[in-house]
Amino acid sequence: MAAEPTTHELIAKHRPTLDQALEAIRTRAYWSPHPEHPKAYGDNGSLSAGEGKAAFDALLGGRLAIDQPGTDDWVGGEVSPFGIDLGVTYPHADIDVLLPAMKAGRRAWRDAGAETRAVVCLEILKRISDRTHEFAHAVMHTSGQAFMMAFQAGGPHAQDRGLEAVAYAYAEQVRTPDAAEWTKPQGKRDPLVLDKRFTPVPRGIALVIGCNTFPTWNGYPGLFASLVTGNAVLVKPHPRAVLPLALTVQVAREVLTEAGFDPNLVALAAERPGEGIAKTLAVRPEIRIIDYTGSTAFGDWLEANARQAQVYTEKAGVNTVIVESTDNYKGMLSNLAFSLSLYSGQMCTTPQNLLIPRDGIGTDTGPKSYDEVVADLAQSVGGLLGDDARANALLGAIVNPDVKARLEAASRLGEVALASREITNPEFPKATVRTPVIVKLDGARKYWEGADDEAAYLSECFGPVSFAVAVDSAEDAVRLLRRTVQEKGAMTVGAYTTSREVAASIEEACLEECAQLSLNLTGGVYVNQTAAFSDFHGSGGNPAANAALCDGAFVANRFRVVEVRREA
Repeated sequence: MAAEPTTHELIAKHRPTLDQALEAIRTRAYWSPHPEHPKAYGDNGSLSAGEGKAAFDALLGGRLAIDQPGTDDWVGGEVSPFGIDLGVTYPHADIDVLLPAMKAGRRAWRDAGAETRAVVCLEILKRISDRTHEFAHAVMHTSGQAFMMAFQAGGPHAQDRGLEAVAYAYAEQVRTPDAAEWTKPQGKRDPLVLDKRFTPVPRGIALVIGCNTFPTWNGYPGLFASLVTGNAVLVKPHPRAVLPLALTVQVAREVLTEAGFDPNLVALAAERPGEGIAKTLAVRPEIRIIDYTGSTAFGDWLEANARQAQVYTEKAGVNTVIVESTDNYKGMLSNLAFSLSLYSGQMCTTPQNLLIPRDGIGTDTGPKSYDEVVADLAQSVGGLLGDDARANALLGAIVNPDVKARLEAASRLGEVALASREITNPEFPKATVRTPVIVKLDGARKYWEGADDEAAYLSECFGPVSFAVAVDSAEDAVRLLRRTVQEKGAMTVGAYTTSREVAASIEEACLEECAQLSLNLTGGVYVNQTAAFSDFHGSGGNPAANAALCDGAFVANRFRVVEVRREA
C-alpha cells in the first residue's frame, strides 16, 4: 500500500503545473495539461477506455460510498437520456448535522496557506483526470452528450476550468504578502515600526448548485475557486445529473483525508425526488457563497433572496449572430451548421438568432438573398447530419422533455426553413434524438399569422432551435443585437462581415453591452466553444450571467484579507 502524500510531496509534484497555469492565464496562449484524446489514457495509473467503461458499469445499481456526517437515507433515480436506468443511490444528508460538521476542519485548511490548498486541489484534479474515461460515461449518461463530447467537455475541458480557477484564486491570495515590516519616519524621533501579518480568510461554506447539461464543466470552477480560497464546499447536484459531481466529491474527500485535512471540507447534498433543497440551502446563514448554473428564474431568485451569500450565477441569454457579408461563404455555412448542431443546441453558448439583411449579403460566390442564405444554411445542416451515425455522434440526446416540447412548438412560430427529424440511435434505442429546426422570422414584422415574431426571437428557446431573423440593414442588426443583449443577455455573439465599418460597429456594441464576440469564424473554432486559460466564458456584464469563467472577480471575493499588526 502506497504511503499517503505529504503536503511537501504534493508541492513538489504539482507546483510546476501551477506555475504553468499562472503563466497561461498571463499570456492567454494555448495550454492544457489534460489530454483531449481518449487514447492518451491507460498508462501511469490512468484508466484505459475499457477500464473506464468497466468502472462506470460497476457503479450502476449500487450505492456510491461517501461516508459523511448526517446521512439519514439513500436517494437516487437518475435515468440516462440514452434510456438507461442508472440505479445509483447517494447519501441523503440531515443538513442540520452536516453543515456544522463542515465547519470543523476550516481552521486547519485556512492555516495551511494558499500554496498547500492549491496543490491539494491539483491532486484532486489529477485523480479525476486519471479516471477521465469513467467520468466521461457518467457525464454522457446524465447529460445526454454524445460520448466524445462528454469525454472532452466533461473530462479535460472541465478539469482545465477547475485548474484555471485554482490559478486565478492562488494569484489573488498571494497578491498581498504574508507579512510586512512597516516603518514610518518621525524626523528626529524614533520611527514608528509595526510588524504586520496578512491572512486570506474564507467566507464560510460555499454551495455549488449543479446543472443538468454540463455538471463538471460548469461545476468545477466554483467548486475549486471556493475550496482553494479556504472555504468548505457543499455540492448540490442537479437531480438528473448527480453521478459526475458525486464522484468528484468522493475523490476530493479521499485526497483531503490523505493530505491530513478534514474530508468534510467537501460534501454532497443529494435530494429526494421533488425535495427542492436548493432554495432551503441557499438561505441558510452558514452558506456564504453560491455558484449556480441554470434557469434565469431561479438565478434571479437566488440573487434576490440569498442576501447573506456572495452569489455567482450563469443564467440564460439569447445568443445572436449577425450575417452581413463573408469572403468564405462555404466555410461560414459549415461553421454555423456545426455550431447549431453540437449537442442538439443544448449549450448556453449556442447561437439562437441569426440576423440577416432582408436584401441579402455579399459573398465570395456572389450576392445571396436572405432566402438563399437561409436555404443554404438549412442544406448545410442537413448535409452535416444526413448520415445518422455522424448525427448521433454530434447531437447526443435530448436532455429532458422540456427541450423536446420547445423544439416541437418552434415550428408553429414561423415559416420552417429546416424541419427537425427524428433519428434512431441503434446503441441506445430509447434515446430521444432530434436534428435542429430553423424558423424564419421578420425583425420588422410584429405578427405572423397570429404569432408574435418579436416575442419569439427575444425569448430564449433552449435546445436545437434557431431563428433566421430578417432585418432591414446592418445598422438595424446592430440595434437589435444591442437590445437583445440589454434585455435578455448573451453568453456569446458572432458576426460575419467583410466591412471594417460594420465590424467596428458590432465590436463597439459588444464592448458597450459587455458581450463576448467572435468574428468571421469559418474553420475549426466555433462560437459556442471557449478554451480555458485563454477565453472568458461569459462576461458577467449582461443579464445572462453576473460572473465570468474565469477572471479575478470570480475568485477575489471568496475570501477577505485580515490584518494583524503589532509594534515591532
